[in-house]
Amino acid sequence: MWLFAGLSAFFIGISKGGLKGMGPIVVLCMAYAFGAKASTGILVPLLLVGDSIALVTYRKFISKKHIIQFTPWVILGILIGVYIGKDLPEIWFKKGLAILILSSLLILWYWDFYLKKNVKNSPSLTGITGLGAGIFTMLGNLAGAFSNIYFLMTGLDKKHIIGTSTLIFFLINAFKIPFHIFSWHTITWETLRIDVILIPVLALGFLCGYVLVKRISETGYRKFLYAATILGALFLSIQ
Repeated sequence: MWLFAGLSAFFIGISKGGLKGMGPIVVLCMAYAFGAKASTGILVPLLLVGDSIALVTYRKFISKKHIIQFTPWVILGILIGVYIGKDLPEIWFKKGLAILILSSLLILWYWDFYLKKNVKNSPSLTGITGLGAGIFTMLGNLAGAFSNIYFLMTGLDKKHIIGTSTLIFFLINAFKIPFHIFSWHTITWETLRIDVILIPVLALGFLCGYVLVKRISETGYRKFLYAATILGALFLSIQ
């Protein structure tokens, strides 16, 4: 259990260090350790810690325009996700999580091979990606596919994408906290104790991510990510 929880925290740190795209692996590891729905309440405080560290590092690279443009749609999506997931049985939550992971990969694949060659940023696509990010982040902390598409459409450079997305997700992860406490009851003193134990592992992951973001092969990394998360999602769906 703790091995998978530690791996999840480590990959959160790597992601917050700038090496985006770890979301499916993070979610799969934590869901395996603590269960699909319960793991969402453990993840959100850890994500906030990672966001806080990243904000200090990338605070000079934030585009206020894109925060104002994207965040309201994400918040609306979160509210939809709260309603959908409140009374969802664990078995359906688990299978739904696997579907979300596979869907996020399909979206990224579709972006890689078609959309990025044919689509430019527009208000309608901002709304679609924002709503999708909000629903996915509430149900499974899996907003990455939608948010990545949005930020790639903006034309921002790498550091501004990291800095701006970090502030947006800090705000929306903070927004999710009351729902996890009072509606889903997935954040408790026990889950916070688990988070405290995992924070040093997250910090180590952040340092690794910060170093690796400039060195790793993007092509090789994406191939590994696709393969690992597809296998993991299929495994989770049959448990």
